[in-house]
Formats: sequence, structure tokens, C-alpha cells
Amino acid sequence: MTDLRDVRSENRFEQGFAGPGGETLAVFADYAVQGDTRVILHVEADPNLRGSGAAGRFMQALAEHARAEKLKLAPRCSYAVAWLKRHPEFDDVVA
Repeated sequence: MTDLRDVRSENRFEQGFAGPGGETLAVFADYAVQGDTRVILHVEADPNLRGSGAAGRFMQALAEHARAEKLKLAPRCSYAVAWLKRHPEFDDVVA
């Protein structure tokens, strides 16, 4: 697993995870910027990572990043909405 990266030039958070063959595969979230809020538009995991828990680990890293950077997350993607509802310990980062 690689650290979460904020690719600001693309308005995308991304993180790499080891795939089934040892290769690095990505999970990413596209976002829009509204001041100190990141509107999470879409979360996607490489198909080879589906069912591995990588997307959940990505969301946790994203929420921890938001907290550390004093950002708020406004989820619009159904996966991000559902994940944040299941993890009330991150309510402080939800816009």
C-alpha cells in the first residue's frame, strides 16, 4: 500500500494497493473544491481490488487526511456517503 496522495492538478485523491499478482493497483476519488471542503464526486477501485477492503482502507486514509489538513468532506458518491455513515468516528470531517 502506498500513502494517500492529493493530486491537486487533477482534483483527485489516490492510493495504491497491492493487487492479487503483487502489482500496484489504484483506488481514487475525484473531487470538487469548495473552499476548505472537498466534494467527493466519485470513488473507484481497480476491478481487481474489489472485495479486498481496499476502498474502505482508502476512505479511512482520506478521512484521516481531511482531519489532519482541517478539511471537510461532502460526499456525493453513494459509496462515500455509505462509508461515512457507517463510520461516525469521522463525523467531524463531514460537511
